[in-house]
Amino acid sequence: MAQIRLDKLVAQAAGLPRSGARREILAGRVAVDGRICRQPDQKVEQQAELSLGGGLLRWQEHLYLMVDKPAGLLSASRDASRATVVDLVREQYPRRELFPAGRLDRDSTGFVLLTDDGPLAHALLAPKHHVEKVYKVTLDCPATNEMVQGFSEGVTLADGERMRPAGLVIDPADPTRVTVTLHQGVYHQIKRMFGVFGAGVCALRRVAIGGVQLDPALGPGGSRPLTAPELALLRGAAGMEK
Repeated sequence: MAQIRLDKLVAQAAGLPRSGARREILAGRVAVDGRICRQPDQKVEQQAELSLGGGLLRWQEHLYLMVDKPAGLLSASRDASRATVVDLVREQYPRRELFPAGRLDRDSTGFVLLTDDGPLAHALLAPKHHVEKVYKVTLDCPATNEMVQGFSEGVTLADGERMRPAGLVIDPADPTRVTVTLHQGVYHQIKRMFGVFGAGVCALRRVAIGGVQLDPALGPGGSRPLTAPELALLRGAAGMEK
């Protein structure tokens, strides 16, 4: 198994700066597999059992957070002048270099996956995997059967680019509300697809990625780590089952 410096491992697991982790180790407050270790540079197995002050530390190589993005935030790691979706969790995970795996427009809301796992994020976004994403959309006019048919066949955008077939389900109680299922990601795709039919998008909310449903208990700005089954679903959708 891969080994890592003890101070780095403790820093990541406890959410401490590296200097703070070294102080805890030198003070004899860190145990590795039940034995006190006072050497910050000692190499240990990543799966070793760590404790700090008698309490077990749970370390993960990568972090996977489900976030319910509110409107007004950028889908970016950092921005010099505007708030980003990563700012929602920066204080909670100060030692993690998190980024959004995919984008939502600034005025759109819903499911954003924050992670520091580059290979998984790349696989989720790779066109060849056609990872499914589901959106709840409110239009400025009633949706029509013509739109449903057009989406199912693949809309040709105003610039001539043809989209993959997509799902469109009209809410029978309110035809201005629809559910859209995409298998690709193109800039402003949903707005541009409806624009072909002369319809405008008033609100857009992503509610699922790769079979993983947005947790309705989170609420705007809420977040939580993915469960093991949810992560397995995403890895499967991205062609990374193992």
